[in-house]
Amino acid sequence: MPATISTLITFIIALAFLRLMDSLAARGWITSRLSRKLIHIGTGPIFVLCWLLYPNVPEARWLAALVPFAITLQFALVGFGFLEDEAAVQAMARTGDRREILRGPLYYGLMFVLLTILFWKDSPVGTVALMILCGGDGVADLVGRRFDRNKLPHNPRKTVAGSISVFIGGWLLSALILSIFVAAAVFNGPFDKFLWPLTLVSLACTAIESMPFRDVDNITVTLTAVILGLVLF
Repeated sequence: MPATISTLITFIIALAFLRLMDSLAARGWITSRLSRKLIHIGTGPIFVLCWLLYPNVPEARWLAALVPFAITLQFALVGFGFLEDEAAVQAMARTGDRREILRGPLYYGLMFVLLTILFWKDSPVGTVALMILCGGDGVADLVGRRFDRNKLPHNPRKTVAGSISVFIGGWLLSALILSIFVAAAVFNGPFDKFLWPLTLVSLACTAIESMPFRDVDNITVTLTAVILGLVLF
């Protein structure tokens, strides 16, 4: 399949998922917080699995990166007020303020653009970093708010349950995608050789996510995964 066709399919699938979440939030069927987190958790695996559609040609990574770039550009235009998209604001902004999109969602998209270009299918580092960002950081808020009794001593805004979910969610989603990529012969197996490095990276990312830094988890967690991943994988 030509890389241009792969890009078109990837864009259609990713946009359909985003618009579904936007629509559910705009109709009030799910809360904006839940929509925001479902987008955070689901968009990444959908996009990364679409990498399997691309042929092994030099331009593939750049064409694939156009998908998160285009979506992130849309986020920026909405956040700055150049583009009206109330459904997107309801889906991604906690308080309904469009400027919130210029923080977490924008950083999230930029990480996908950069890691797609830098690592692509050449290394598991980028894949693991993105999946920990999605499955770890994305799940933490949902679980932490549901089981919010035990706060972290160094950060009362976050909970023990949330931190545990960062580790488990990031580890499981990373392991799932890695197993698929090993089965597809994208990464050289055996699969179990990735498990110990993945565990160490997930633990480090859990520690970083627990720190009292506001609105930059999408950057700090991802960079931690990349730096440690370059050493361990």
